[in-house]
Amino acid sequence: MNTVQLLEADARHVWHPYGGFPASTSPLPIVGASGVRLTLADARELIDGMSSWWAAIHGYRNPALDAAAHGQIDAFSHVMFGGLTHEPAVRLAERLATMAPGNLEKVFLADSGSVSVEVAAKMALQYQRARGLPGRTKLATWRGGYHGDTLTPMSVCDPDGGMHAMWKGVLPAQVFTEAPPAHNDEAYHDQLRAMVRNHADELAAVIVEPVVQGAGGMRFHAPDYLRTLREVCDETGVVLIADEIATAFGRTGALFAVEHAGIAPDIMCVGKALTGGYLTLAATLTTAEIAEAISAGEAGGLAHGPTFMGNPLACAIANASLDLIETGRWRAQVAQIQQGLLRGLEPARELPGVVDVRVLGAIGVVELDRDVDMQAATDAITAEGVWLRPFRNLVYTMPPYICSADEVAAICRAVIAGARATARAVAS
Repeated sequence: MNTVQLLEADARHVWHPYGGFPASTSPLPIVGASGVRLTLADARELIDGMSSWWAAIHGYRNPALDAAAHGQIDAFSHVMFGGLTHEPAVRLAERLATMAPGNLEKVFLADSGSVSVEVAAKMALQYQRARGLPGRTKLATWRGGYHGDTLTPMSVCDPDGGMHAMWKGVLPAQVFTEAPPAHNDEAYHDQLRAMVRNHADELAAVIVEPVVQGAGGMRFHAPDYLRTLREVCDETGVVLIADEIATAFGRTGALFAVEHAGIAPDIMCVGKALTGGYLTLAATLTTAEIAEAISAGEAGGLAHGPTFMGNPLACAIANASLDLIETGRWRAQVAQIQQGLLRGLEPARELPGVVDVRVLGAIGVVELDRDVDMQAATDAITAEGVWLRPFRNLVYTMPPYICSADEVAAICRAVIAGARATARAVAS
């Protein structure tokens, strides 16, 4: 079909994420992607400043990842994981266990980030039941978080200001404290201790996004809070879950964000960049202690098993992605991107309506005092030759690690253009 037909059919039938009918903005038809550039149907090229929602860290058509995909397809693309196993999944689990902080040596392969959080919650709940503590059924977290769009993850997203606030009364009621401050604040450490201690008898786990709160608002917080959570969870027997779906594999400048605090969680979720953005795959890692307790419990094992669990095609590509991570080149790449974002986004502080500009690793955020005008901002951003997807009051970027200095500079100009377009739209 031609482009007009494609867009007409899209408007009639395709339900895009976080939207309705008709869509608030018309989607851009993509016909190709290579390196860090997306090719549109009209032959324009856009630098992808989003890494396809933070996943395509190595860019598009990466030769190593392409070769892994072709090689696995020539062998077999899928086989059920119940009662069967295969080298791509075994190698991936072994490598993740080796890379992960602490003693996270047991690996459950899931379909997506949201599912990995569901699995993490089940692990914590079953672990507490196996310990003879069936009353520990709740999860605790801080406000401002985002953990996915399925039921349990929604229940630990921000209950008031988040995108899932409409589900109040439907979702399980969890335990919340205030959002973490950007800087180290002793009073907030006390709040965290109080949250866990006061609810310990009903808490199965604490779940947080370490250092960076992603889709809940792109906020950064002091790593010290993770150390306090680790200490109080140890004290009370509450499981500590780190949701590293957005941050794992170098995005913040450390391999895993918990490394900024020098701690290890009891359960960790990874996804997004795990396959370099090629296929959906996630993993939930835990300790031998938790795995053995669950296995000795009433169910005899973890009560979860996705149809496409351990998909060999996704696992083969993930192994190729980890090969690239293990070269260590990402460290210099992310450091270069951070410096480019710091320089390039600094002028945004002078724009009307800008309340904050923040950068950490390969993450750059411009926060406004109003919601982004999506159409005006998108038009301004694409006019700069860049693709970004603002949300709420944020124009932000999480670019592929392979971006050059010039490409990072272009992304910064586009972020500023998007913020400036919103200010102009409000003024008019």
